[in-house]
Amino acid sequence: MTASQPSQASDAPTLLVKIFGKDRPGITAGLFDTLAAYAVDVVDIEQVVTRGRIVLCALVTEPTVSTAGDLRATVHSWAESLRLQAEIISGTGDNRPRGSGRSHVTVLGHPLTSESTAAIAARITATGGNIDRIFRLAKYPVTAVEFAVSGTETEPLRTALALEAAEQGIDVAVVSAGLHRRAQRLVVMDVDSTLIQDEVIELFAAHAGCEAEVAEVTDRAMRGELDFEQSLHARVALLAGLDSAVVDKVRTEVRLTPGARTLIRTLKRLGYQVGVVSGGFTQVTDDLKEKLGLDFASANTLEIVDGKLTGRVVGEIVDRAGKARLLRRFAAEAGVPLSQTVAIGDGANDLDMLNAAGLGVAFNAKPLVRKAAHTAVNVPFLDTVLYLLGITREEVEAAGGLVE
Repeated sequence: MTASQPSQASDAPTLLVKIFGKDRPGITAGLFDTLAAYAVDVVDIEQVVTRGRIVLCALVTEPTVSTAGDLRATVHSWAESLRLQAEIISGTGDNRPRGSGRSHVTVLGHPLTSESTAAIAARITATGGNIDRIFRLAKYPVTAVEFAVSGTETEPLRTALALEAAEQGIDVAVVSAGLHRRAQRLVVMDVDSTLIQDEVIELFAAHAGCEAEVAEVTDRAMRGELDFEQSLHARVALLAGLDSAVVDKVRTEVRLTPGARTLIRTLKRLGYQVGVVSGGFTQVTDDLKEKLGLDFASANTLEIVDGKLTGRVVGEIVDRAGKARLLRRFAAEAGVPLSQTVAIGDGANDLDMLNAAGLGVAFNAKPLVRKAAHTAVNVPFLDTVLYLLGITREEVEAAGGLVE
């Protein structure tokens, strides 16, 4: 047999042996010890344990006619001795080939209801897709399950499921299957209202007594109603005259988004590089880079002269286009292809970056951003992004990422 030849003829007789009941150590070994007496070959195996109940399926070649009946009787007898149930079905060949077009569909619910699960499954079927496998990625802080889907292309599936997710009030991410998913080795995120819960310029504005004015302009800019650079200059001008000691106060006021430390620590321990880009200020992002162990950080810089904020910024402006440029720069410095990057953001000025990345995630974003990004997360836990990368909660815990 050459490497290109199948190990099992498509019309060869096979037996599907199904064992189910209360789980305990030794069931899998016991089944195959029992089958070994009949010199059958293993074609496929699937095993699932849910709430202490096991379902073990083994697809094996059928023994000779003279011993087939004895095999059935022996397997049933073995199962009964362990208070398990057995079902043996005759057939031919292996599983049918999976259809072309393969995707991973990650569904996040808080909670995940049976109605929303049914709706997603039905929508997959309506697109011509087949669900090949389902497994749970996490049960906390959200319920996250992943569907392996074949038979339909990723883009139309993503479009269809985005509509269903909006109707059901859940989050659904659709990415192409393949090795590149696990190869995404650079994650770059926005800072304000993404990595942190605050808008940094509003924290400064609170000390200058102009918080309401700044917040209104910020909100309009994030919705895409104002040019970011113009709005930045207008807001920063209101800070003129503030004592530079305010910088230290603002740093202490910054609140990380729930799950931020877990996300970053897990990614770092799994070998990812992590960076931030911000329309905010280096006076805060440099501090975050040091405290969180980030690999990259870039933002605007408030000008300070004689211990006072001048109301101006210095250097290259980090705006919508600037964030995308920085993503490309970070990727080049990290030696990571752009297709293997992940970008996370919430505002209109993040859109170029989200679209440039291999996977763009809109995190609790404005409607305009949710619609344009590859996928959206609308739960208040930043570490849920890990599940979109196929990283399970167990892997997070094994990596020592849980810190919140």
